[in-house]
Amino acid sequence: MSRQSEYRSVSQWSAEQLFTAMVDADFLRDRLAKIGGKDAALLEHAADADSARFRLRQALDSRDLPSIVRNLLSGDIVIERTETWTRSAPGNYRGDAQVTIKSTPASATGAMSLRYAGGSGSELVVRTDVTVQVPIVGGKIESVVAEKVRELLALETDFLLQHVAQQG
Repeated sequence: MSRQSEYRSVSQWSAEQLFTAMVDADFLRDRLAKIGGKDAALLEHAADADSARFRLRQALDSRDLPSIVRNLLSGDIVIERTETWTRSAPGNYRGDAQVTIKSTPASATGAMSLRYAGGSGSELVVRTDVTVQVPIVGGKIESVVAEKVRELLALETDFLLQHVAQQG
């Protein structure tokens, strides 16, 4: 079984402005330094005006996790996330994400869109599907992981919007 969730954010900034910022290697390194956790790193990166592919390593401190998750894991959670983005039309981008959580029976996939949303604004939508292969308590852990994913996406979006506003 898996747990699906959706994250949505509307911005005053254009999809092109957000795309350019969010796939920039320096921006990704800055974001990881601020909210990526211990040993966060940009492991791979390639981007141009129409597409991007990058792989990140992030960590969650085990102390920040509910006891049901801590009891099944030893130590911090190390996450590797690969994102691939492509311009699908002017002002519209589609993306996919693959997430592995090291040394756990958990994984996630995501489908993302960044699109024109009227005026000069844009909308970011991320749909995730979290799977935890643990009998009996897997569904509960999937709920926790899905909530942590939404929290992380909100932090990352706030960081992005602040960055774009400063570049203004």
